Amino acid sequence: MAIINQVSLLLIPLIIGGILLYATFKKVPTYEAFVEGGKEGIQIAFSLIPYLVGMLVAISVFRASGAMEYFISFIRPFLQAIGVPPEIAPLALIRPISGTAALGLTTDLIATYGPDSFIGRLASTMQGSTDTTFYVLTVYFGAVGIKKMGDALKVGLLADLVGFVASIIIVTLVFG
Repeated sequence: MAIINQVSLLLIPLIIGGILLYATFKKVPTYEAFVEGGKEGIQIAFSLIPYLVGMLVAISVFRASGAMEYFISFIRPFLQAIGVPPEIAPLALIRPISGTAALGLTTDLIATYGPDSFIGRLASTMQGSTDTTFYVLTVYFGAVGIKKMGDALKVGLLADLVGFVASIIIVTLVFG
């Protein structure tokens, strides 16, 4: 274990040093390239702010309006009929929108029901097998200026749905 720790401590400086040596060997102005990259990074960060604010406002409105609770109460009978705990529904709704909110819900479910409970295992599996589709589309597509993202949204949400269904099936089969 001590050897792994030493290797991991040395690996990043060795990689950075190797890149700098290679760039120097190729006669690339490394400091100027670093500064230019920093400028581009700041410009991208500033261009992302409106998209992030819009997404955070939409999430807050969805939760504060009671729309999420209403939707969950509407689908509760269906979920119970197919053997899916309704407590997991908020995670399935929030995960494509916000990773941080989904992590908070997962943490709350694990704290409430326990990490070894069916709900805890299902929440953990869902958290790991789906992505924040709206966040990815908003931030990354917004950063590069892509305006038409309808097909990417459909495919992303379909992938999330497959991840949710696969999580339910696999956790039920393995831990049922």
